Amino acid sequence: MRRLKILALAFTVLAMVSAGRTFAQSPPDTPEYVGTSRCLVCHANYAKDWRSSHHGWAWNKPDARHVLGDFSGTSFDGGGLSAKFSKNGSQFIIETLDQNGKPKKFTVHSTAGVAPLQQYLLEVEKGRLQSFDIAWDTVRKRWYHLYPGQKASASDGMHWTGPYKNWNARCAECHATGYKKNYDPRERTYTSTQAEISVGCEACHGPGEAHLAWAQSRASSKSSPREGLTDKGFTIGFSASSPETEIQLCATCHARREPLSDSSPVPGTSFHDSYQLALLRPGLYHADGSILEEVYVYGSFLQSRMYAKGVRCSDCHDPHSAGLKTDGNAICTQCHSKAGNDRFPTLRKADYDTPTHHFHKADSAGAQCRSCHMIERVYMGVDPRRDHSFRIPRPDLSAETGAPNACTDCHQDRDASWAAAQISSRHPVSTRRPSRDFSTDFAKARTDPAAQSDALFEIAEDTDVADIVRATALDYLRALSTAEVANRAAPLLGDTSPLVRTAALKLQRGGRPTDYVPRVLPLLEDRYRSVRVAAALLLSSAPIARLPQRSAEAHRKANAEWRASLLARTDFPETHLVLGGVALTMRNLAAAQHAFREAVRQDPQLVDAWRMLVRIALARRDIMEAARTVDQAVAANPENEMLKAMAREISQAGRR
Repeated sequence: MRRLKILALAFTVLAMVSAGRTFAQSPPDTPEYVGTSRCLVCHANYAKDWRSSHHGWAWNKPDARHVLGDFSGTSFDGGGLSAKFSKNGSQFIIETLDQNGKPKKFTVHSTAGVAPLQQYLLEVEKGRLQSFDIAWDTVRKRWYHLYPGQKASASDGMHWTGPYKNWNARCAECHATGYKKNYDPRERTYTSTQAEISVGCEACHGPGEAHLAWAQSRASSKSSPREGLTDKGFTIGFSASSPETEIQLCATCHARREPLSDSSPVPGTSFHDSYQLALLRPGLYHADGSILEEVYVYGSFLQSRMYAKGVRCSDCHDPHSAGLKTDGNAICTQCHSKAGNDRFPTLRKADYDTPTHHFHKADSAGAQCRSCHMIERVYMGVDPRRDHSFRIPRPDLSAETGAPNACTDCHQDRDASWAAAQISSRHPVSTRRPSRDFSTDFAKARTDPAAQSDALFEIAEDTDVADIVRATALDYLRALSTAEVANRAAPLLGDTSPLVRTAALKLQRGGRPTDYVPRVLPLLEDRYRSVRVAAALLLSSAPIARLPQRSAEAHRKANAEWRASLLARTDFPETHLVLGGVALTMRNLAAAQHAFREAVRQDPQLVDAWRMLVRIALARRDIMEAARTVDQAVAANPENEMLKAMAREISQAGRR
């Protein structure tokens, strides 16, 4: 009852609808899913490739074919986690410590992945699936810890039973077809559903009901069986003249992003109607935009000249096998060659697969295009991923930016200065090595954005620069939060890129409401939900007088979308930080306290939430509550110096 009251209060204060479940539904005219098995009746030629693909193995029930790990009574101990793997008849058993730190035998619920690793999903309570941290290395045939450095206790948010390892919220959408998370914030339970587990045909082609009807009738007309569908009954249509449709479809899963609903978008839905894309922020990317954390390709690809020229995912990757279309440099020389490619008439025709270009022995590792233009990083312990920004190596900038470079990635006994000299000697004159690069400004902005404000605005205003780079330049300016910054960013509210519009929106908070409210109101009717939601969030704390009817209706609709996006993520600790922040701007300390309490309940290591809880108690002049709260915070984060300092200050204040 207390949990319901807490959430209801928070959502009431924020004008949110907390009564009833908030499960997202597809539009009523959307066709039904029919299952991959129905597709393969006619498209058997694709079945073999799909069944053995990463998509086909994305999520499966545990059986003799799909369980690759050694469950013969083997054990693993390391990284603060131990487990025993065995079988009981047809069941696969993992014995380990549960969410309470007690030994428990779990029956494997399902598997995820085929190479180079496979994970195992365990149901810790009805409907709640967690991805276990000990995985099977399918190459070396061994058990290993995915994150050995974490050594998280059962009370830690990073423990395998914690919110960041929750399959329902963090993983399932991209490993299933037609997924609905169905989280109930009142009961803190999941009743998740999907059309089918694994990435089936309909995950990319859309629900097949109408297409199946078309196929059965053998319709010859080009008219759609239903309004809004293709002539063959699909929700998405692929066209040689529209690479963006395919790219955004792939980006649905192959991107670091924040969902705006609790369900998989129907294929054909714009990426920006479904997600907020993560920008090139510290911790995710290096200053030059190269990969650091696992960011899943899309944010990298958007930076590339290949994306700008219309290259699409299927130019290199087979959509059914999910593998490369060919091996080695041949994947690149289908365009980068003396013959060129008629689709890209501006591409310089030349022989690139030669030592005169790559300066390495033919067929060696250094002679591979990807070695220089797609740096590789290993994630999840054994999984190498390539950077898809296809950048030209710039070791001359490494010292200034701290970003890696492909040269010293391989030549680890050499430094960036040596590599820069080598490139300079071989390419003394190059248009690909400009004197100024956004990476140098971004590197400086990470420590002093104010000093770089002019440079950052110049990047943001330069339409020849990739949109994600322009948006990131604005994102660095959020730390300044001044009226001057808000006013200068105002023209970019009308930019053609939704990423830039959203970033410019967030800068308006530093201005005066009388200035920015009129600027922001038109964006409540933006084409993309990601922009509308950002506009609604900004206006949630702005004093708004009576609006014209059209603006008032747009405000109501965008607010509803914003509320729905928050309610769809109430199982994310980060969401409650947002709720708490909004409550504080509305000067409702009770709602803020409830939100921050829920945040630390989900993740006791959220130091910012603890800090705000202590400050709220002090604002209420409740020194005893502040003392209790800071003691809880330190117990959950015993190494945090800031919390320990707060505890000492409060203790001293209490004695006075």
